[in-house]
Amino acid sequence: MSHSHAHAHAHTQSHDCHDSHDEPIEFTQEFWDDRYRSAGQLWSGQPNAQFAAQVADLAPGEALEAVCAEGADAIWLAQRGWTVTGVDVSAVALDRAARAARAADEARPAGRDAAGDITRRITWQREDLLTWVPEPERFDLVSAQFMHFPPAELAAFHTGLAAAVRPGGTLLLIAHHPEDVHAQRKGRPDLFWYAEDIAASLEADRWEVRVAEEAGRLAKDLDGQQMMVRDTVLRAARRR
Repeated sequence: MSHSHAHAHAHTQSHDCHDSHDEPIEFTQEFWDDRYRSAGQLWSGQPNAQFAAQVADLAPGEALEAVCAEGADAIWLAQRGWTVTGVDVSAVALDRAARAARAADEARPAGRDAAGDITRRITWQREDLLTWVPEPERFDLVSAQFMHFPPAELAAFHTGLAAAVRPGGTLLLIAHHPEDVHAQRKGRPDLFWYAEDIAASLEADRWEVRVAEEAGRLAKDLDGQQMMVRDTVLRAARRR
């Protein structure tokens, strides 16, 4: 997602500021294309702070950014040597992400890496994330942030993401904490999850859970005022 969010690090598939409980429409390309068209830029253009902190110590390899939104996290990875597949349901978001990658290349200091290096490192891919299944054991890093599907769909989505991590790779899942203001505003506690529950669902002989915690961060509310929000962070390493 690299929905690296403008005010309160929202999620791409179930955005905080949309109060409708009509879930099916929230997961369609049409909904999200319209949502992105409603503003020139939805998110901040900066990588998610929790994401950056968790990935900073990983050696670059192949990464899957599921729900890449306007591309900030995927671009951040590419700038650090990763080869990235950025996937989102919205064609509008992916177009913005591709333009942001080109802009990041153009902004690079003269002589630093080859021209177009960031753009070449990223493949943008439009998929319906309710039905799409990534290639098994393909990636060194698989990340999804602020995906708030109903429980059955979320379990299937997480299973597919976990299967896409190759031995030695990392699974990183970040969401709004069930007791955070975003979850309370949505009015659907079943759309949010605890890291401990996801950790318990991973096979212990195949996964080493490195982080399963609630993490706070400063964000801005809809009025631009600073607020503390709570995220759920799950990081696990696939055993070799």
